[in-house]
Amino acid sequence: MIWLCITSLLSITQVTSDLNIDTSRIRVFPAANLSIAGVFQVSNLDDLNQPQYTFNASEARRLCSYLGVTIASKAQVQEALTRGLETCRFGWIDEHFAVIPRIKALSNCGQNQSGLVTWRASVTQKFDVFCFNESDAATQLKDATTDNPLNRRDYSRQTQFPSKTASPTRTTHSTSSSSSTPKTIDSEAQPARFVGSAQSSAGVKAILITSTCALLLTAIIILAYITMRSRALSSDIKQQQEYIQTEEWTSVKDIKETNKAAQEDERIEVDDNES
Repeated sequence: MIWLCITSLLSITQVTSDLNIDTSRIRVFPAANLSIAGVFQVSNLDDLNQPQYTFNASEARRLCSYLGVTIASKAQVQEALTRGLETCRFGWIDEHFAVIPRIKALSNCGQNQSGLVTWRASVTQKFDVFCFNESDAATQLKDATTDNPLNRRDYSRQTQFPSKTASPTRTTHSTSSSSSTPKTIDSEAQPARFVGSAQSSAGVKAILITSTCALLLTAIIILAYITMRSRALSSDIKQQQEYIQTEEWTSVKDIKETNKAAQEDERIEVDDNES
């Protein structure tokens, strides 16, 4: 249990330290509070404020955890695609391959394919990452089921006219015709809104785990003390019993020797009288 506590603390420390995240360079797409079916894409900006592929498969997963959410699965990104999510940048998903959700085929996006374009690249390859916010997905599902007119109008405008809503947010810049990793600028991308809560969440988790480990360690110390004390008392009782048994044996022996000496004296006295 102690080893489990130590491992948990080290894992939290690794998530918050190994990534060395500069939160001012983290951008999410769609814009803040506009995830689609709970799915949003996270990118890292370079010194020119342009998105660059930064995260390998393991770093991508840790980044979503750092933001307080989970890495999106293929099914979740596919659902977001059917609801209007379209990007022009590859992002890691839970199944350890990269995808681009495309509604309309473009020559410089996803190899001119539409649908969920996949790339089974090496896990060390650098991409963006698609994260999944379960609470956002639940809220959007609840809004859809309540059939709110405002939500229905926004949803229909988003899904029926993807080219109109998506095109202003994606200006593609191809650095070379042979490059397989196109660069884009998402003009509506905003700083990750989950970073502050994620940092506090990680701190709370660390405090909870530390407190649990401290309580567990205290309980183990108390149990060890009680066990040692019980063994000491048991040893003392055993020694006392052995001492009492020794005293009793000595007393019995002394009585037997006294009786024997008395009998000898009587026999000698009888012999003297007879003689």
